[in-house]
Amino acid sequence: MKAKTIKGKSINEIQPALDQCMTGRFKPTLAIVFMSVKQDREALSRLFDEKGIQIFGATTAGEFMDGEIEEGSMVAMLLDLNPAYFKLEFIKTSKQTALEDAKKLGEAGKEAFKNSAFIIATGGVDLGGEEIVEGIVEGYRNAGSRLDKEVTLFGGKAGDDLGLEATFVFTNGKSSDHALVALILDEDKMDVRGITTCGWKAIGTTKTVTKSQANIVYTIDDKPALDTLLNYLGVEIKQEGDKALVTFLSSWYYPLQVEQENVEPVIRTAMFANREDRSLICSGNVPLGSKIKFSLPPDFDSIEKVVAECKAIKDDAQQQADALIMFSCVSRYLSFGMVMKEELEQVQKIWDAPMAGFFTYGEYGKSLSALQAGEAGKNQYHNNCCCLVAIREKET
Repeated sequence: MKAKTIKGKSINEIQPALDQCMTGRFKPTLAIVFMSVKQDREALSRLFDEKGIQIFGATTAGEFMDGEIEEGSMVAMLLDLNPAYFKLEFIKTSKQTALEDAKKLGEAGKEAFKNSAFIIATGGVDLGGEEIVEGIVEGYRNAGSRLDKEVTLFGGKAGDDLGLEATFVFTNGKSSDHALVALILDEDKMDVRGITTCGWKAIGTTKTVTKSQANIVYTIDDKPALDTLLNYLGVEIKQEGDKALVTFLSSWYYPLQVEQENVEPVIRTAMFANREDRSLICSGNVPLGSKIKFSLPPDFDSIEKVVAECKAIKDDAQQQADALIMFSCVSRYLSFGMVMKEELEQVQKIWDAPMAGFFTYGEYGKSLSALQAGEAGKNQYHNNCCCLVAIREKET
């Protein structure tokens, strides 16, 4: 399999780049597309339709390609992958039906191939990530999954240039702000490996969530959650008129680390705060009784940790990939700024392959400790993480 990457600020820039790529013997069958919500998804879909190229697409909070960071643009990875080795699924959903719809996706994966790997993107700011993971895994198992390991599952939550209003996923002729799009790969033909890694450092003493419901944390150590965060870290909030919910982007730098037994903590970002009941609304569930710590913003040690863990999923130094896909939380970009380019370049250098990715509102997959735990290590929904997926066509 061969991969090529293209980018542009408009369809008028993408079209000649695509035509140039398709000269000679390179005939792509699949395009992995990440683009600003301001760009024309319908026009891009028509362009790839004309070329007979299937699309896996998501809107972003920033895009990147081969180490270069873009904003307000489109990036695409083109793959000349045998169509018999992959299948695209697009399922509209809602906050209320996400679990059942994700089960359908898991079942579709099992019907497509004996051993399936899922690369997913989800649209919908309010869509619960945990339900997506739980549903895919349950649906896949119910359809009769293999018993030797957890299903391979990695991906990211679409963005909308930090508008936090409507995020989209799309494929040929289909687009929705509440949907699941999945690239399902045949693992008998494709080597698919990935990791979600963070680098955020925990600070302070362990605290207990004493009142919560789903993704809303009301009290921490029996004190209002918002006050606890403000007092502990001195974080300011941005108030928007008389709205009860206020944007709380500054807390993206100080996420909660929810401790877990035998594996690394899962990160939860407080995306909003309610100034009336002093609660935190997180991008992901925080169960009652959870043991948590706050986090420091990442530093250069965080980049080193991410690079080291991405290297850890290689079997040997010589192993390469045909293509790399990265889903990196926008909080990393907000924290690092253009230094993020160094992380992207170092990760790509590990595998020496074309790379495309975007800055997300959440990530899906396994951490290194979960991968090392084998069957005991579960797929999860993450915040503030970097998810790398390396794919390679197996030799026949």
